[in-house]
Amino acid sequence: MTDLPPPPVAERRPHSFTVHGRTVEDPYAWLRDPNYPQVGDENVLAHLRAENAYFESWMAPHAGLVDELFEEMKGRIKEDESSVPARNGDWLYWWAFRPGAQYRQWYRRPAGGGEEALLFDEAAEAEGRDYFRLGAIQVSPDGRQLAAMVDDDGSERFKLVVRDAASGETLETVTSVGIGSPVWSADSAALFFAEVNEHWRAHRVQLHRLGDDPAAARTVYEETEDPGFTVNVARSQDRSLVLISTGDNTTTEQRFVPTDRPDAEPELILPRETGRIYSADAAHGKLWVLTNDEHVNFRLAEAEIDRPGEWRTVIEGSDRVYLTGVAAFRDHLVLAERVDGLDQIRLRSYDGDGDGDGDGDGDGAEHRIAFPEASYSASLSGNPEFAPDAYRLSYSSMVTPLTVYDYYPPERRLEALKVQEVPSGYDASRYETERLMLPARDGAAVPVSVVYPRGFPRDGSGKLFLYAYGAYGHAIPPSFSATRLSLLDRGFAYAIAHIRGGDDLGYRWYLDGKLDKRTNTFNDFEDAARGLVATGFAKPGRIAIHGGSAGGELMGVVMNQAPELWGAVVADVPFVDVLNTMLDDTLPLTPGEWPEWGNPKEDPAAFDLIRSYSPYDNVRAHAYPPLLITGGLTDPRVTYWEPAKWAARLRATKTDGNPLLLKINMGAGHGGKSGRWESVRELAEAYAFVIAAMGE
Repeated sequence: MTDLPPPPVAERRPHSFTVHGRTVEDPYAWLRDPNYPQVGDENVLAHLRAENAYFESWMAPHAGLVDELFEEMKGRIKEDESSVPARNGDWLYWWAFRPGAQYRQWYRRPAGGGEEALLFDEAAEAEGRDYFRLGAIQVSPDGRQLAAMVDDDGSERFKLVVRDAASGETLETVTSVGIGSPVWSADSAALFFAEVNEHWRAHRVQLHRLGDDPAAARTVYEETEDPGFTVNVARSQDRSLVLISTGDNTTTEQRFVPTDRPDAEPELILPRETGRIYSADAAHGKLWVLTNDEHVNFRLAEAEIDRPGEWRTVIEGSDRVYLTGVAAFRDHLVLAERVDGLDQIRLRSYDGDGDGDGDGDGDGAEHRIAFPEASYSASLSGNPEFAPDAYRLSYSSMVTPLTVYDYYPPERRLEALKVQEVPSGYDASRYETERLMLPARDGAAVPVSVVYPRGFPRDGSGKLFLYAYGAYGHAIPPSFSATRLSLLDRGFAYAIAHIRGGDDLGYRWYLDGKLDKRTNTFNDFEDAARGLVATGFAKPGRIAIHGGSAGGELMGVVMNQAPELWGAVVADVPFVDVLNTMLDDTLPLTPGEWPEWGNPKEDPAAFDLIRSYSPYDNVRAHAYPPLLITGGLTDPRVTYWEPAKWAARLRATKTDGNPLLLKINMGAGHGGKSGRWESVRELAEAYAFVIAAMGE
């Protein structure tokens, strides 16, 4: 591609600072607009536009491949897709896409039969906008109003609007800096909602009575003690309580307000204690609490509403069974858990009757739902009712499309309501999947889920695409992806490395990948790749890798650590300027991130450790693999200058001639462009880059 224009070269401007006696050189610090979150510096904008122009120039010869991939992926997505209607009170609710539409429309109809009605039209709301996202939609208990959270610039500062459910008329705009999902009072006359401050930190819960001046909203709870804590609001499954939580990645605290007494003072469940995490649901006059106070994999406890801090163990913590969630329904406590790294859903009755029908003839107080495959992903999905006849579940595997089930406890029966359609066709027999346990350098065994076309060569001659995240205790499930088929059908194997930093194998798996054990995450990924090489999936240099956000940090580290392994790298919104970000407590997430990464402002050891792996600070003069980096100008999570600075330093330092592309979405944030086809096209671009870089 000799006719390409030269890549943009960012000016090096001397800039340094000293912390704990250590001096850091940062010649690209100027790429951060001093007026952020407003970005108006013409030098900065000119450089970002030049990067985007270079990206477009490099991709131009591959436009046909991008279009081909896009059409393939689009052909696997049902254009008039819709959800399975779910009952909530007197109504059935669902969403649907019109053919070709980028955005959903939300509908309802009376549960007893009647005409459907359009509640919310995302497509109409998005008309003429570069970005639109519906963050939440909640209909009032009386069914007359709906509250919607909308973001029209990608900044994740949501407008909370209240509309008449029948006419669609906007009744009022409650806030322009909302976050999360609002909660209605029992009488449908008031709303609880969380707001972010100027640093994009969710710091308080407000109560607004419909018809009042929004500026007169009452502060129900405000976090003033710890700037790293994030506040959110939810509702108990039995609809009796508004649950107000505050906390960070390691410590939580929760309060509640009765939904029928919204003006009551919040009741504290148990004061915060560093390292203790807990969350509660409510049913039958009790709180049901998941907590890690006695076991790293959590226990389930109960407490009386009037004595919320007096917890009695219901299910002990277990080294093998990791409790990840609880929902308290009328007939069962439904527990989400993970056993040996695989999802399980356990039903526990309140009366000792395992069938949950209350007649006492069950064969045990609890049971797990049986699923048909050895490796899969399963979860509760869309259960707004307190007393459903069946529990709604979502299920898929690496080869099984997403299936929506209703589970009937008395018969222990799964009824498939919907199987994800692949309009262009899908034959599961063309693909194989397996779960490997590959050795890490410290003796740990890292689970890796792999799917590949049947007949894939295991002699090292194939191509491998490897994905991971590895942070915040976020597990990556071995689930189905229709877009992934475009790689499999071009001869790739696709693998997910369930590395430490996620909680795939339990909460300890997460703890062993954070703070002073953070390097386990990076080593696990590299070691998993080497294990896949050893088992014949690829050779060094024939592995494409992909990660986003904290997973983008992972990409940056392993590029520095083992560049010879990778044939192509895609780093989406990558958290790569780790040291600078963790030193800057004015940034939205920094104080709340210190329990995850360490606090280099106060702790010299944390400073040294972060500096030792931070991708931006460890760029070296050696050959790097082909690299595609993405970012978002309005991203409040990973600020745009992180990928921009990283790309600039790499360009100035690396010794190879491999492509390095940076694409900054100028009207989008952390999640990229909005609209389902726009996001598919961006994935098609990433896959086209990988295919071109590694060769067909």
